[in-house]
Amino acid sequence: QLQLVESGGGLVQPGGSLRLSCEASTNIFSWNVMGWYRQAPGKQRELVATITTADNTNYADSLKGRFTISRDNAKNTIYLQMSSLKPEDTAVYYCNAKIQTLVAVVDYWGQGTQVTVSS
Repeated sequence: QLQLVESGGGLVQPGGSLRLSCEASTNIFSWNVMGWYRQAPGKQRELVATITTADNTNYADSLKGRFTISRDNAKNTIYLQMSSLKPEDTAVYYCNAKIQTLVAVVDYWGQGTQVTVSS
């Protein structure tokens, strides 16, 4: 079964940094798009960043360059480097993969990793 497992979350001081990892159970080279989403308490899940097989990236406008997404196909892993963290970045961060099938795009999700930014 295809699985996505996030790691790297935790408690961080405002202004600090974290790097999240998402390890896939299979090779990700042929996957169409992978990315990170987050969901804060009481809010809807929102897109953080995506990356394609061609390493084209897309970020939520509100992040203003603080986050960087990358991938390592050899390790079946994508990363999210987060810097200058703010309390409003507190959320559960989810890894996502979108796979194009014959008739639809199928979403795969990890279980999430908690990021808490607090003094």
